[in-house]
Amino acid sequence: MIQTSGTYRIFNVLNIIFLSALGLVCIFPLVHVLALSFSNNSAAAAGLVKLWPVGFTTSSYEFILRKPAFLQSIIVTVERVVLGSFVNLLLTMLIAYPLSKEVTAFRFRTVYAWIFVFTILFNGGLIPWYMTIKWTGIMDTLWALVLPGAVPVFNIILLLNFFRGLPKELDESAAIDGASHWIILWRIYVPLSLPAIATISLFTIVGHWNSWFDGLILMKLPEHFPLSTYLQTILVNMDITSMSGKDYEILRDVSDRTAKAAQIFLGALPIIVVYPFLQRFFVKGIVLGSVKG
Repeated sequence: MIQTSGTYRIFNVLNIIFLSALGLVCIFPLVHVLALSFSNNSAAAAGLVKLWPVGFTTSSYEFILRKPAFLQSIIVTVERVVLGSFVNLLLTMLIAYPLSKEVTAFRFRTVYAWIFVFTILFNGGLIPWYMTIKWTGIMDTLWALVLPGAVPVFNIILLLNFFRGLPKELDESAAIDGASHWIILWRIYVPLSLPAIATISLFTIVGHWNSWFDGLILMKLPEHFPLSTYLQTILVNMDITSMSGKDYEILRDVSDRTAKAAQIFLGALPIIVVYPFLQRFFVKGIVLGSVKG
């Protein structure tokens, strides 16, 4: 018994050491990027920056934040995240609920489920996707960033499996009391599925925030670019034709590496802030939403 207890303690110590080392390896790139963003041009070019800024300066952030287009891209991204997340979550719950029913309650449930799975495996390609959006007349609008991905099939599968894990007696007792499917969904299923909903919310928020390719091909005007698209195009290319005298002064301490580091950190910061509030639901939602077929 003592030997087992000692072995268990040794395993815990080794496990803690391993996970701590793994955590430091994961954090190291972000810390390095943050240090690089606060370092001056010469230190970054010489490769002197590791985990601490060398020649501390905020010039990279001044250069980025002085751009009105940068602030406008943040507004566009926030609008996209709020509207897109609402549409995604609403449609996900409305589709997952009927698909979570048994075949005896929803006769063609399996057929519809496989239709959705088919869209994961096969798609029409980039050109038909682009032409469809163009023909709908929503090009260069916020809806072009939201509607094409309004039905996230992976999230639907995750949530419907979570719904299927809920006790069937809840449905039966609510139906006996005269509750409709709308009441059962919004007053029973949704409150009991907060871990899964928090998980798919995190997927949705991160997906909308990081998406850049659709903004690049669907938006015509730079002021309509979301943040990720703006960082990919405008700031990476460093358009010097539109710079003022103050910008040139700031650029003396800014290099391509430090500017990119500042962009990466600013782009990742909101997700870093949001994730800890949803992390406690994350593992539970993934596990419970994936074990039932």
